[in-house]
Amino acid sequence: MNTRSCDTDVLVVGAGPAGVAAAIMAASLNLRTTVVETGAVGGKLHRIGALENVPGRWSSGPQLAEALSTDLERLEKAGRCTVVRDVAVRLSGHDDRAELIIGDGRVLTGEFIVVATGVTDLAPADAGWITASAEFSAPPLWRTAPEDLTARTYVLGADRPLGTWLRAHPNVATTLHVLCPPADAYKATEVEQDGRVRLVPISHAAITKPRYGGGWTVEVEGRDGAKTVYAATSVINNLGNKPTPVSGLVSGEDGYCSPHEQHHRIRIAGDLRSSRFQRIVTAQGSGAEAVLAYYYDTALPGGGGPR
Repeated sequence: MNTRSCDTDVLVVGAGPAGVAAAIMAASLNLRTTVVETGAVGGKLHRIGALENVPGRWSSGPQLAEALSTDLERLEKAGRCTVVRDVAVRLSGHDDRAELIIGDGRVLTGEFIVVATGVTDLAPADAGWITASAEFSAPPLWRTAPEDLTARTYVLGADRPLGTWLRAHPNVATTLHVLCPPADAYKATEVEQDGRVRLVPISHAAITKPRYGGGWTVEVEGRDGAKTVYAATSVINNLGNKPTPVSGLVSGEDGYCSPHEQHHRIRIAGDLRSSRFQRIVTAQGSGAEAVLAYYYDTALPGGGGPR
């Protein structure tokens, strides 16, 4: 690589599982690396109470997040990685470099950029199957303690964090009434055998404040058109995620950023790629692969140049 005109070889945006994996792979290839992260290393791992499908005998997300933080610290101390605590504002790819503008106005340059900014929580206003009064708000499932549950707790959506939460709290006996739109039907199979879950297949839900008393009134329309009204003491948000791209990326109609649609100096890793592969292990693999693929395309004789 010809990096004399660039600040670094690899710019990594995001220090979640994909971003840290990219930084580790880059260091192993003797590539100078700068990681840009404004939040906690590990990202959404800090919300995951139980891990089931991640090799390494990790029992919780915070444990793995701490290990990733230790990995970055090790690379920093060895002089193989620089961590910049700032927000990524805009990126761009050029014939001879990639550029990243960060929050303090600086322009960082690298041979290429790995973007691993991941996803954030959907709000009820983002879901087309929910209408709610202006005063409505629903805390996220990951922040809900078992003691906050009541006999009439309703969960908006059957996204996969529901299964994670149930595994993290195996002794909770309270029934969760889960409103499940058609798009979540395949995800609900993970929890449909759990006796603590009552799945309510619906096409629409309207949530309002009752005239008297506390809680919420939840009027649901079933997939057969029949309407039922429930009195909920609490409503919890489990609607899933939406991508958090950086300005300058090419996004699809769903907001996700296909790796195949970007400039050849911009590589997408982790959950930002697609809603289909939102798993910790696939995120880590994609981060490492993004670096390795560019390395083989450009650094080795006969590599053929960037694609």
